Amino acid sequence: MISREEILKYHESGRKGKIEVIATKPLNNSRDLSIAYTPGVAIPCLEIEKNSEDAYKYTAKGNLVAVVSNGSAVLGLGNIGALAGKPVMEGKGVLFKKLADIDVFDIEIESSDPDEIIKVVKLIEPTFGGINLEDIKAPDCFYIESELKKIMNIPVFHDDQHGTAVISGAALLNALEIVGKRIEEIKMVVNGAGAAGIACAKYYNKLGIRKENIFMCDSKGLITKKRQDINGYKIEFAQDTNLSTLKEIIIGADFFFGVSIKDILSEEMIKSMNKNPIVFAMANPDPEISYEKALSIRDDVIMATGRSDSPNQVNNLLGFPYIFRGALDVRATEINEEMKIAATRALSLLTHKDVPKSIRNKYNERELKFGKDYIIPKPLDPRVLYYVAPDVAKSAVETGVARKIIDIDDYRLELKKKSEAGF
Repeated sequence: MISREEILKYHESGRKGKIEVIATKPLNNSRDLSIAYTPGVAIPCLEIEKNSEDAYKYTAKGNLVAVVSNGSAVLGLGNIGALAGKPVMEGKGVLFKKLADIDVFDIEIESSDPDEIIKVVKLIEPTFGGINLEDIKAPDCFYIESELKKIMNIPVFHDDQHGTAVISGAALLNALEIVGKRIEEIKMVVNGAGAAGIACAKYYNKLGIRKENIFMCDSKGLITKKRQDINGYKIEFAQDTNLSTLKEIIIGADFFFGVSIKDILSEEMIKSMNKNPIVFAMANPDPEISYEKALSIRDDVIMATGRSDSPNQVNNLLGFPYIFRGALDVRATEINEEMKIAATRALSLLTHKDVPKSIRNKYNERELKFGKDYIIPKPLDPRVLYYVAPDVAKSAVETGVARKIIDIDDYRLELKKKSEAGF
C-alpha cells in the first residue's frame, strides 16, 4: 500500500507537478535566435497564413492535445473544481506522452456553464491537433462534446464516455467468444446511468447488442417508460416493463455492466444470472462486487474490474493515447464510431497473441494466455501502440475523415520501431 505521504512527495519533489515544456530546436547563438523568433519566425507565419495546413508542418499543432476539464466529475472525487482536478489532468498528460509520445497542455476551465466551456474550447482550436474532454459531469458532458463536434475540425473525444466503452467492448467480445454466446442474443443489465453507463450502452448497441435487450438502472431503479423523472439522455434506454429494480431485472442476464457504487451486486443477484455470466464491475476504487467474491459464488463467471490488483483490468489508458495517435497522424477531423470500433477490434485481436516474457515480468505473471483471466491486454503492454493506432488511422482514411493519406503497413512498422526504442 502506498502511503499518503509518498504520493504527495511524488507530486511535489523537484519540479512541481508532473509535466514540463521542452524546446525541440537549438537556441545556442544569435543565428538560432533569429530563426526561432524575430525576424525569421515571420517566414513560417506567412506560409501558414497562405495555407493553414502548413501549421502541421511548421508548428507542434499536429502532436499536441488539450486535456480539458472543469473538475465537475473527477475520478471518484466528484465536483472538486477545476483547480483541484489539475493533478489528474497533468497525469493524463503523462500517460499521453509516455505511452504514445503525444504532447499535452492541460486546460482547466473555471466554469459550470456548458456554453462557456464550448466557447473556450472552440477559441483555442488553432493551438491543438485534438481535444480530450475529461471529468465533466453528466449530462453536461454529452451536450458539450456533441456541440463541439459540430463546430470543430479537429478530433473531440470525451474519454470518460468513450474510453471505457472502447476497452470494455474488446473485453466483451473476447468474453463472449470464450463462453460461446452471440452478442445479438445476450441480455445486458447496466447499473449506473451517468456518462460512462449511457455511452457504453450506446457503444455495445453498435457492437451488436439489441437495444431491447439492454436494461439500464440508475440510483432510483430500472429506467422504464413509466417513470417521469428521467432526462433525455436516459430515455433512449427506457423499457416497457413492470419490473423496477436491479434485483428483478438481473434474473437471467448474460452480462452485467456496472459503473455505479461498491457492493451493489449481491450474492443472490449474481446467482440469478444466466449460465456463464459476464460481470464487468467498473466502480472505482471498489467495484459493484469484488473479483474474489464473484468467483467464490460462481466458478463459471467471467469477471473484469477497473482495479490493477485483479485479472482483466479495464483501464482507459489502453485506449485514448493510441486512438489519438492514429487520429493525429492522419490529421483526422474527428474520432468517429468506426475509428472507435477499429480500436476495440484491434485490442480484441491483440489479446489472442502470445504475450512476451518482458510484459509478463512487469506483472509477475508466469503465464498470460487468452482465457477467462486474460480477456484484455495488460495496460502497460507496449504492443497496443502499433496494434491500435494504425487500425484507427486506417479507419479514419476509409471513412473519409483523414486529411493525410499514409501507408498503413509502413506506419505500423514505424510505430513498432519507435515503441521498441522508447520513442
